[in-house]
Amino acid sequence: MAEKTAEVTMDKLVSLCKRRGFVFQSSEIYGGLSSAWDYGPMGVELKKNIQNFWWKEMTQLHENIVGLDAAIMMHPRVWEASGHVANFSDPLVDCKECKNRFRADHIDLSAPCPVCGNSGTFTEPRQFNLMFQTHLGPVKDDKNIVYLRPETAQGIFVNFRNVVQTSRVKIPFGIAQVGKAFRNEIVTKNFIFRTCEFEQMEMQFFVKPGSDDEWFNYWREQRMSYYEKLGIRSDRLRWHQHGSDELAHYAKDAYDIEYLFPMGWQELEGVHNRTDFDLGRHQEFSGKDQTYLEDQTKERYVPYVIETSAGLTRSVLMVLSDAYEEEQLEDGDVRTVMHFHPAVAPITVAILPLVKKDGIAELAREIEAELREDFNVFYDQSGAIGRRYRRQDEGGTPYCVTVDYDSKEDGTVTLRFRDSMEQVRVHRSELAARIRKEIKEYKRV
Repeated sequence: MAEKTAEVTMDKLVSLCKRRGFVFQSSEIYGGLSSAWDYGPMGVELKKNIQNFWWKEMTQLHENIVGLDAAIMMHPRVWEASGHVANFSDPLVDCKECKNRFRADHIDLSAPCPVCGNSGTFTEPRQFNLMFQTHLGPVKDDKNIVYLRPETAQGIFVNFRNVVQTSRVKIPFGIAQVGKAFRNEIVTKNFIFRTCEFEQMEMQFFVKPGSDDEWFNYWREQRMSYYEKLGIRSDRLRWHQHGSDELAHYAKDAYDIEYLFPMGWQELEGVHNRTDFDLGRHQEFSGKDQTYLEDQTKERYVPYVIETSAGLTRSVLMVLSDAYEEEQLEDGDVRTVMHFHPAVAPITVAILPLVKKDGIAELAREIEAELREDFNVFYDQSGAIGRRYRRQDEGGTPYCVTVDYDSKEDGTVTLRFRDSMEQVRVHRSELAARIRKEIKEYKRV
């Protein structure tokens, strides 16, 4: 029986991500760019699969939630209405000795610098705008200033009327969106956890005023149960309610789902009661009606909004952190294994011919072609079979199919399970159905 040997650290994760092609530092051949990361062949599959898992959960499984993909650049008045122009800034100080920069509200300005230890070296706090500013058009002029969106939510709010008029949705209903956002963060750290360019998975759920508390509790329950479906260990998740000093200017109530990352408990997703602030503000600033008319009662009102907002890039780091394990095997060997849920694993099935000769490799290629229609398949015929298993374990491949001499005789193959290392014989004609069944019924032990 395998035993866990050590806790995951950020250094181990970063090393594995580089070694196995999950994440690379952006522009690495030029020395890299702080806070920018590129997703390699394994990472892009993992990120795409997590996004698709979330999208199915929020849209396919809810008949009253539709999708949207809004533009990154929006009219600058959007950000005036949302409050970002006036409020989206942080106090900033620099250390004159070591040149490090800090949030003024996150450190004790009367204490020594936490990096170099010198005293009295902080500059006066300055306001630091977190929005990236650019110009629309070839001429740099104050008249054509636009911003790279700092959140995806506003694209949903400004399309509220369009969705109501074209999708036949009725309150309560939601609009889901996955997209990039940009924040000129003062401190970018902890690998891909906090970066200037990131992706959000957001859903804004529009409800009748007075029913918002009920729906707020509903979505809190739904969002926590989602992570169980994703295979995340429940003891690594917890709720944090925002205190009065933490609540955003638009929020009536707010909870964060926190995950125990290698660097400690950190925010993963927020569930917020945004009241009617957003639609009310856009109605005020645009002059366009944002009310909703109920067909039966003929009552008209500005809807309240329950928001669920998760970071896709943070979810990738969470899945990597939760999956990583080093196991001490009975023979004394240590294997590194990534316990990805099979639905999000970058590679679902590895096809491994036992030998390259006697038609075994050709038969393995046939089976690979059969499975490639339904799964992300990887073919590997190089090295000892045990070493190939270890490579797939480290990459998180949940199923390995070994093709051997018996496969030529009776059409059966060895199906190996990553988590338990159990092996069973399955006929090739039943292989795809068996794998689909295993994915659907998967439970991490």
